[in-house]
Amino acid sequence: MIAFASLLDRLILTPARNGKLRLLIDYFQEAPDPDRGYALAAITGDLEIASVKPAMLRALAATRIDETLFALSYDYVGDLAETIALAWPARRGANRAPSLSEIVEDLQAAARSDGPRLIEAWLDALDESGRWALLKLVTGGLRIGVSARLAKAALAEFGGKDVNDIEDIWHGLSPPYVSLFAWLEGAAEKPKPSAHAMFRPVMLAHPLEEAGLSAITPDAFVAEWKWDGVRVQAAAEGGARRLYSRTGDDIGRAFPDIIEAMDFDAVIDGELLLFDPDAEGYTVRPFSDLQKRLNRKTVTASLAATHPAFVRAYDLLAIAGADLRPLPFSERRKRLEDFIAGSKPSRFDLSPLVGFAATDELGVLRARPPADAIEGLMLKRRGAPYVAGRPKGEWWKWKREPYLVDAVLMYAQRGHGKRSSFYSDYTFGLWAEDGALVPVGKAYFGFTDEELKAIDRFVRTNTTDRFGPVRAVTATADEGLVCEVAFEGLNRSTRHKSGVAMRFPRINRLRWDKPPREADTLAALERLLGEA
Repeated sequence: MIAFASLLDRLILTPARNGKLRLLIDYFQEAPDPDRGYALAAITGDLEIASVKPAMLRALAATRIDETLFALSYDYVGDLAETIALAWPARRGANRAPSLSEIVEDLQAAARSDGPRLIEAWLDALDESGRWALLKLVTGGLRIGVSARLAKAALAEFGGKDVNDIEDIWHGLSPPYVSLFAWLEGAAEKPKPSAHAMFRPVMLAHPLEEAGLSAITPDAFVAEWKWDGVRVQAAAEGGARRLYSRTGDDIGRAFPDIIEAMDFDAVIDGELLLFDPDAEGYTVRPFSDLQKRLNRKTVTASLAATHPAFVRAYDLLAIAGADLRPLPFSERRKRLEDFIAGSKPSRFDLSPLVGFAATDELGVLRARPPADAIEGLMLKRRGAPYVAGRPKGEWWKWKREPYLVDAVLMYAQRGHGKRSSFYSDYTFGLWAEDGALVPVGKAYFGFTDEELKAIDRFVRTNTTDRFGPVRAVTATADEGLVCEVAFEGLNRSTRHKSGVAMRFPRINRLRWDKPPREADTLAALERLLGEA
């Protein structure tokens, strides 16, 4: 555990990608099995420990730390794990530092009632860094600036393998990945997962800048609409049917209507959308409607009936056991068209290609799509194989220009991980007709580190009230901070006081030059709703 804690500390303090890679590779070389496998699972988000919850940790902290002191500390620090790690009054001498595998295996075997006893003993045995690593490990919130893809890239370099070979087998493996490390070290053959309907790592696109548009010619590329839904992979093989998110999470239980319709032997890459059951065909509904079915373990029959789902098929990755990914896109597209036309699977339709005779036509198409649920264009090279990750030059996404409003900062909350010392999560509002500020959205990205420090200073200097970790700030017609907020779209929402919900809001720039009275109104946002 001490080595794992040191790894996390160094990863947080190392901003460069190559530096993080080196740290991970060194750890994989030095750490024994199964510790390194559990560390890998924690970093990639594939480690599950059900016996520990934040409420239990708060209750445990209350047995050692004065309630008022803990509340004040938590308000200042802003992160539960960090607060407990720093404030915990350890009882030395009775315990030894546990190994990482001991922690994971003991907790996975323990009943929930045993969790506090185990955590307490380990907190006593570890120093501040070890306690923080322990608590982040068991709650699943590392936030160390390492993506799952970067961890797999480190594995590939460690074992001298292609990262795509690791991606291909990843979802058929489970922690602590002993067979994976044996293969990477040359001590065993490549693992062969026996599961059917396995996840294939998705191919992603790069954002297209205006300067790169000239390379997009009709002879080399095809265009498709980019729909505002959820990228999914529908895999039906060997009697197994699974619906995966783009990260490989099985979301099939929330979409039994899709699973039921997967009466085929193929793997389809597409966009999960909702349609209007009262309209003809698959009329796409707003993303806000789709959100009502996302992140559910199950779905009621009534919700499935009022919010029916379908998949708009983009690509065909496999059929009847044959892997089509090495084929050029144009060939896979032809096979997809034949498959949809021949099988006619319900709840699946074909993503239409967007015809263009000249490059300059694409800008017009992007600006005026035929449906509100379209985010922009996807541009795919005709000869591109299906490659995991984000290969440069093969697929491009060209989204519509974002909508912009000038909003007033109303509330700020501390962030997590590296941002736990800063107020980095913001709630902003617009002016209503009666002169009141109405919250319209939240944002926690879109600004630089220097801008974060400037906003943090503003929050601390202009705090008017506190609600736990949240601070209210000065927000009057004459005093306050105006932020230009960018967002992708708007939808009606009964959950928001404003009546609307923004899609992917972020801080576009800080308007220190603009007084709050000149910020936009809720009426202006309502007018945008018709355009969005």
